[in-house]
Amino acid sequence: MTITTDLVSYEDALASYDPVMGLEVHVELGTKTKMFCGCSTELGAEPNSQTCPTCLGLPGALPVVNATGVESAIKIGLALNCSIADWCRFARKNYFYPDMPKNFQTSQYDEPIAYDGYLDVQLEDGETFRVQIERAHMEEDTGKSTHVGGATGRIHGASHSLLDYNRAGIPLIEIVTKPIVGAGERAPEVARAYVRELREVIRALGVSEARMEMGQMRCDVNLSLMPKDADKFGTRSETKNVNSLRSVERAARFEIQRHAAVLSSGGTIVQETRHFHEDTGSTTSGRVKEEAEDYRYFPEPDLVPVAPAREWVEEIRTVLPELPLVRRTRLLAEWGISVTDMQAILNAGALDPIVATIDAGADAASARKWWMGELARSANESGTALDELAITPEQVARVTRLVASGDLNDKLARQVIEGVLAGEGTPDEVVDKRGLKVVSDDSALGTAVDEAIAGNQAIADKIRGGKVAAAGALVGAVMKATRGQADAARVKELILEKLGVSEA
Repeated sequence: MTITTDLVSYEDALASYDPVMGLEVHVELGTKTKMFCGCSTELGAEPNSQTCPTCLGLPGALPVVNATGVESAIKIGLALNCSIADWCRFARKNYFYPDMPKNFQTSQYDEPIAYDGYLDVQLEDGETFRVQIERAHMEEDTGKSTHVGGATGRIHGASHSLLDYNRAGIPLIEIVTKPIVGAGERAPEVARAYVRELREVIRALGVSEARMEMGQMRCDVNLSLMPKDADKFGTRSETKNVNSLRSVERAARFEIQRHAAVLSSGGTIVQETRHFHEDTGSTTSGRVKEEAEDYRYFPEPDLVPVAPAREWVEEIRTVLPELPLVRRTRLLAEWGISVTDMQAILNAGALDPIVATIDAGADAASARKWWMGELARSANESGTALDELAITPEQVARVTRLVASGDLNDKLARQVIEGVLAGEGTPDEVVDKRGLKVVSDDSALGTAVDEAIAGNQAIADKIRGGKVAAAGALVGAVMKATRGQADAARVKELILEKLGVSEA
């Protein structure tokens, strides 16, 4: 069944209304055990094999807080310029959770561990936009429901559902922004940039891989519109569990157009959750959205409050890594590149591989050249992320050194990279197996040069007559004869020597 939704053009929507966004991002922590029990968090286990009385909610089982989870929450809070609570509590969030065995979620409500922060994000043109953070709090994930028998994979139309509780209890940090206002027509871009920057922060902290395609990081996009010059926010919709940067931007844009169509026709926005559809870039209604009081929050009686010592918090602050925006600003100056160049590197996912290649001994220009050129092309052709290619930064650095030493030229280097990607071994092993080293020995080149001159007498005569630029044709002939392995600079020198012509 196809559901059509009335939309107005994006330009018309922005002419009449100002968008207001709120972004809620759930980050799955990379701890070894769950948030409140000792069950493993490792992926790929048999369904319901990583469970215990505590995460199954059996009577008499008592939770214990994961200390690493608390430390990770503090790291995230500090990186987001938040205040860290001296004292905070967990709460029970009551709701019908078919994939949460105890039928409530242990979360934090009015006493989060981190609050009142901000994150500066950089837009495509280099402009910086500050997103205010309301809170970052600790909670647990639900299990996984698989709806079987329907056409959409959702519960509607399914014949039955399967439940896997391995994920129930996985540590989560939920990061909630304050209302994002003032972004105007760039609101969808701001949403995407914020989630991207937040993902980079999380990865830099080492608390999660934050892979959106694997559900390790998900974004709920809250959006409302208010008429120009109004001072009261409109009714919001919440598009749940958006799992890619592109989709965050598309969901925000679609909802702006949908809200504007409803309001412009005299209709009323329903406060509801909505599902995002990757194939169409559209959203459809899920359920009416509850208010906080509907969840009947109350303090978790089985867990003691969390009161991180100030000394511990400050100790964590001192070991925070260089944060992504600071790092990019530094590299921008060190590399002498433009904001546009850096944006292209970020969009390609090449920043970390390039930095690692430089750390392994390559110069910055060469590292950028290979990752953004030959390797980006290979990644695109194979549909593989750059950092998942079968080549390491150390191997790329080795290729750059072989080029710098004159053992390889660019053409041969591309063949070496091709061989490494094909699993033929290290760069040096590929060079040896394929016989790819540059030939610079005069005795080896002399015959090829003589043959090129003999076979191109007209060109040789032009060179003798002073047209030195014509030597390029003879160099090309030698390169072809040697399968691109000749040292082009030395070949030119030999040609001029044999023809009795000076470079000057």
